[in-house]
Amino acid sequence: MPWPQTFSLPAGAVRVASSRYCANQIFVLGKHLAMQCHVEMTEELIHAWCQDWEKELVDRASPSVQTPQQIQAGIEARVTALHGVADRLYDHWTSGLIGFIPNQSISE
Repeated sequence: MPWPQTFSLPAGAVRVASSRYCANQIFVLGKHLAMQCHVEMTEELIHAWCQDWEKELVDRASPSVQTPQQIQAGIEARVTALHGVADRLYDHWTSGLIGFIPNQSISE
């Protein structure tokens, strides 16, 4: 459920993802990963958010705000694909943390 808002990158940050509606969707700054999106979504969480859509988003209708019907269309395949993105994103990010954590590995 994208929001029609964004932010400026801090000095030294590197943009790693953007979209048509959010220029700075994900960025990295040193060991930090910042996101203006939700790669951790589950079907249950999406359904719960969609129940609140009328209260929170009905007045924000715009091309960047999807309806519950749009959000839930093909939800199983979309959540599966999203979890693949999350796995790759977090695997890549945590592999880079090893140099920031003195005397230990990520698995400890």
